[in-house]
Amino acid sequence: MALTTLYATTGDDVVLLRETTRGWTVEPLLRGVGAQCLAVDPGDGHHLAVGTFDEGVFLSEDGGRSWRRAERLPATRVLSVAISPAWRVAGHGVLFAGCEPSALYWSEDGGRHWHEASALRQLPSAPTWSFPPRPWTSHVRAIALSPHDPGLVLVGIEFGGVLRSTDGGMTWADQRPGCYLDCHALLLHPAMPELVFEAAGGGVARSEDAGNSWQAVDEGLDHRYVWAVASPPDDPTTWFVSAAPGPREAHGPGPHRGAMPNREGTAQARIYRRQGTNPWEPIAGYPDPLPSMPYALVVPMSEPQVVYAGFRNGSLWRGIELGHTWQELPVRVDSILTLVAPPA
Repeated sequence: MALTTLYATTGDDVVLLRETTRGWTVEPLLRGVGAQCLAVDPGDGHHLAVGTFDEGVFLSEDGGRSWRRAERLPATRVLSVAISPAWRVAGHGVLFAGCEPSALYWSEDGGRHWHEASALRQLPSAPTWSFPPRPWTSHVRAIALSPHDPGLVLVGIEFGGVLRSTDGGMTWADQRPGCYLDCHALLLHPAMPELVFEAAGGGVARSEDAGNSWQAVDEGLDHRYVWAVASPPDDPTTWFVSAAPGPREAHGPGPHRGAMPNREGTAQARIYRRQGTNPWEPIAGYPDPLPSMPYALVVPMSEPQVVYAGFRNGSLWRGIELGHTWQELPVRVDSILTLVAPPA
């Protein structure tokens, strides 16, 4: 088995989780910025982007050894970031930032200058977008970019559904038919880019036409508050999601900054696997139900048979053989909101 490297955001910090021949190490890379989300350039693993709760975007060009803030980004609350594998300028992927209140910006020069996808906020459904804990606002929770088509951009609004652009964000198609409105995550599969999965409050939806239309694929799910989604990068027939009975179990009551408050042990969560056209099945091999919410799932390109789960309580689990055998790893941070594996 390959030695693993993962980036994680904790709600405050960015940390590097690294497996060595002597065990696992935890290295803080960026402290105290309210780190919510992270993206790695698929074409250059040294280029990182981090979205924060109130400090905008931070960027690194050396794998997290040094950072600079994207001073000209008009928004400060950034809950999703993505770097395009297909839209490249001067050797680097174009950077997207999804914000609260709901807005989408992109940068073609590493975050030095920004353009707003202003047509997004003019969509007919925009006045109805509302995030339940802060109902006066909403945010771009998820961004999915095509590995082959530089113009294809999908965004998920929490709470407002999946929106689609085919021209790099200049124009938008409003809420796509069949999608769930409470979008938490989107994954466009790298080996079959017309196939997209949405993890949402309400269940899981699948698109077979690059996000233009959606169908619910909930058979087998006994928990419908779905948060994270992952798939082996070489196998579009296998998918994983994490889910809890509802938002209170997953996150706990009340407003949140960074990692959401929760009484530890109350999540009642599960991780599910779907293979082919079979129903979702709860994965065995760990405490059932899980006491803490799996906020993050990832299958690294270097380990396509291994799924990693990062939890709200800061623990990290590894499921080998596509999640058939699980072990808790000797890693503990404050919380794990996102996990990202660098390109192989």
